[in-house]
Amino acid sequence: MAGLDGVWEVERTGGALPPLVGCRKRIHGAHGTTVFGALPGMSFDVRGNELRYRGPFAGFVDVVESDGADRYRGRATFRGLTFGQFVMRRRSMADELQAQLVKHIDEAYAMEQSVLRMLDGMISTTEDPDIKRELQQHKLETQQHARRMEKRLRAHGASPSVVKEAGGVVGALMKSVVDMARGEKAGRNARDGFATEHLEIASYELLARVADRAGDEETATAAREIVKEEEAMADTIAANWDRFAELSLQEAGIPA
Repeated sequence: MAGLDGVWEVERTGGALPPLVGCRKRIHGAHGTTVFGALPGMSFDVRGNELRYRGPFAGFVDVVESDGADRYRGRATFRGLTFGQFVMRRRSMADELQAQLVKHIDEAYAMEQSVLRMLDGMISTTEDPDIKRELQQHKLETQQHARRMEKRLRAHGASPSVVKEAGGVVGALMKSVVDMARGEKAGRNARDGFATEHLEIASYELLARVADRAGDEETATAAREIVKEEEAMADTIAANWDRFAELSLQEAGIPA
C-alpha cells in the first residue's frame, strides 16, 4: 500500500500488547521494520493492509485500516487471533530528519567515550615518551570532541544514550585489559589507533552532511572541525610507521 510509506509512531490502545514506548514503524514499498529505540528491528512484508512479520516472528501479523489523514488503526494478531490494538500516526519528514540527526550526534558522543578509554589503555602501555605525549595531547582533543557533541545533543533537547555509551565503554575497557597483557604494544597500538581515527573521520563526515540536511549549521561546523583534528592525528601515526615497526621488533626481542 503506497499510503503506508513513511515513518509511523505507534501507540497501544488495548489488548495484551506491551507499552509501545518509542515504537516506530518504517515502511518503504513492500517491506518495513518495527523498531523500539536502539533495539534491533523486526522486519515485515507489506501485503495489502497486512504487515506480515518474518522469522523469528513469523505468524505475527498487524492488520491496519485507514482512520483519516496520516493515521491508521491496527490489530496485532498471531495466527489469525487478535491480541491487541494500536494506532499509527505518520511522522513528518522534518521530525524524522531531526530524529536521525540526534541519533548521529548521540553515536558520535558514544564513540568519543569509547575512544577515551582506548586512549587510556594506549597511554598506559606506551613507553616511548614522544608517542606518549602525542597520545596525551589527542586525549585532550578527544575530551573536547565529546563535550562538543554533548552540547549539540543538549541543544536538541536530548541527552546521551546510556545504552550506547555503556556499550562503547565496556568494549574499550576490554581492549585496554588486552593491551596490558599483549606484546608488540607499540605497533598494535599504532595500528588500532590509525583504524580508529579513520572510523571517527567517516562518522563525522557523515554527521556533517546529515546536519547540513537538517539545517544545523553548528553541528555541521563542529563535525568538520573535528574531522581536521582526527586527520591530523592519523597523519601523525602514518608519519611514524618506521618508528612503530622498530619498537615492535624491539619488544619482540629483535635488535633494530
